[in-house]
Order: sequence, then structure tokens, then C-alpha cells
Amino acid sequence: MIGLRVNGKTVELPGPTPLLDYVRELGVDPRGIAVEVNGAILQREDYTGCTLAEGDVVEIVRMVGGGQTGAPAIKRAGPAASGSGRIPRAG
Repeated sequence: MIGLRVNGKTVELPGPTPLLDYVRELGVDPRGIAVEVNGAILQREDYTGCTLAEGDVVEIVRMVGGGQTGAPAIKRAGPAASGSGRIPRAG
């Protein structure tokens, strides 16, 4: 087991896990998210080469529509998400 932080919450995974596998486990479309790992914002083309490892600090956000102005908003995706857009924790 490895431990890491995703959106401020501790997450345990069975071992090093490709980012895209983790995101798919969450049921999130990787085309609609932005990901930061250990303080570095990943380019979408780098998602494939990223493997989550022990001690990583990850932020995952996704764009959602709505609101009074109709402008897209940013919503956290992952264990610390809340409300109707809550994404379940893997592991």
C-alpha cells in the first residue's frame, strides 16, 4: 500500500498507480480536468506518463457549467469534492 494526498485528503492505493487509471476509477473524464502533482501542473499530454507514488500531493480539479452568469466554474474532483459533484475515494 502507498499513501498520498489527493485534494487534501489521505488516499491509500495498492501500489504505484498510473494517474489515468486512478482518474478512471473515480469515474472522471480526464479531458475535463486539470491535475497538479507535487506543485507542478501537468500538461494533458503528460497524464499518460504520470504514475502516482508514495507521498505524492495531488490536486485534481474539473470544469463544471452553471451558475448565474453561465460561466464555467472550477470544482475539485476526488476525495475532497463535496456536494452533488462528489467523486468517491479509490481504495
